[in-house]
Amino acid sequence: MRAAIQHQTGQEKLEVLDGVEAVGFGPGKVRIRIRATGLCHSDLSAMSGVLPQPAPFVPGHEGAGEITEVGEGVQGLAAGDRVLMCWLPACGTCPSCKRGQTQLCLAGFMNAGTPNFRRPGADPSDVFGFAGTGTFAEEVVVAANCAVPIPDDVPYEIAALIGCGVTTGLGAAMNTARVEPGASVAVIGCGGVGISAVQGARVCGAAQIVAVDPVAARREAALRFGATEAVAPEELADAKQRVTAGEGFDYVFEVVGKSATARTAYEATRRGGTLCVVGAGAMDDHFQVNMFELFFDEKRILPSLYGGGDVLRSYERAISLWRAGRIDLAGLITHRVRLTEINEALEQMRTGVALRTCIEM
Repeated sequence: MRAAIQHQTGQEKLEVLDGVEAVGFGPGKVRIRIRATGLCHSDLSAMSGVLPQPAPFVPGHEGAGEITEVGEGVQGLAAGDRVLMCWLPACGTCPSCKRGQTQLCLAGFMNAGTPNFRRPGADPSDVFGFAGTGTFAEEVVVAANCAVPIPDDVPYEIAALIGCGVTTGLGAAMNTARVEPGASVAVIGCGGVGISAVQGARVCGAAQIVAVDPVAARREAALRFGATEAVAPEELADAKQRVTAGEGFDYVFEVVGKSATARTAYEATRRGGTLCVVGAGAMDDHFQVNMFELFFDEKRILPSLYGGGDVLRSYERAISLWRAGRIDLAGLITHRVRLTEINEALEQMRTGVALRTCIEM
């Protein structure tokens, strides 16, 4: 089969190879034929080394496809089932799962250290899958709880987006921050996740939603998805003054993953308001607040991992909202490419031209 491989951390381009083998099939596993996968900024972060990931590896974690084979002991799944990929599955037995915080289950991260693929050649070698998955491949073998059945009316490309970016953005607004009706909101960073946060805030009933992004095309897109206005980063202070009379926004979402942006978001949040950190950043990038302002301003700082809630319920909610026309998911897909054109898609993401590029298999 064909897969796109990152040979060394820091390389900007992937090599698309034929003859790659998906390995590890056996009890408790399923084999999935990938039909569509989205390119998420986290894939770029893993490629650059911002997010830790053993190399060589196949990027991609936002995918959907069809089960072709089911291992011994797997229940509730069968060959032919249409599924989306859950890159952070819940084990159901750890303390986090028992508390109902299934998004904090670490079982899925353990998969990241086990090779998912084998590279062809005279000297075959193991290849990992990003976040234990690796959807930039025509086929992948994963634990059965990574495969979540989807209804027949949900296209593969829509299901793929729900598998990460949509769930993360919607959940940040609806699960983590719990935006209140009539609130003022700012979203800093308007890629696929940020736009989903905009849509989540709109569904919650926010009165003002200010989208902040340096790319004009993304600002224009944010307006189509429910933002009441869109500004460049240098215009945020003016928007804060106009929209909130200088007090600050009730909710500010940081969807970039950098300490400097998080600090900007903190300063844009009103006293007693909520800063929701959604962007995935580097381990050596430290966000700082002084102890006086932390105490005196009483701003809530809430990180949001994978939408901050039970992902299976979040998937179902996203599908229900999509069916009802309350959120637009098809509009998030601004570009479509084949796997052989993956490096073109990477450039679209880096330059901010694309909200989401769908890689069709």
